[in-house]
Amino acid sequence: MARAFLFVLDSFGIGGAADADRYGDDGANTFAHIAEACAEGRSDREGLRSGPLFVPHMASLGLGKAAETATGLGFSSSGTDLLAAAFHGAAQEVSSGKDTPSGHWEIAGLPVRFD
Repeated sequence: MARAFLFVLDSFGIGGAADADRYGDDGANTFAHIAEACAEGRSDREGLRSGPLFVPHMASLGLGKAAETATGLGFSSSGTDLLAAAFHGAAQEVSSGKDTPSGHWEIAGLPVRFD
């Protein structure tokens, strides 16, 4: 039996939606902002982490490629190769709400087109 794993990282965006300005979220892109803060040294913590964002496992599963699909911006994954069995994607929500439950319903195949 084939199986798939779906990783949902709540509040972790890889680009803003077309209507983001309606919700005060214009310029939203959590992934890019974290990568930028790391590159600028604003996320360096002595004894914990330093330097550019390094997430090899997520990169090998396609996180950087999904972000590139969503925004057109590249992500340096420090030479991490994409796994042959990994798939990635990016989508624009069609549900009316901005809430987490409607997003989960939609990603499972049932858009919520009412408030």
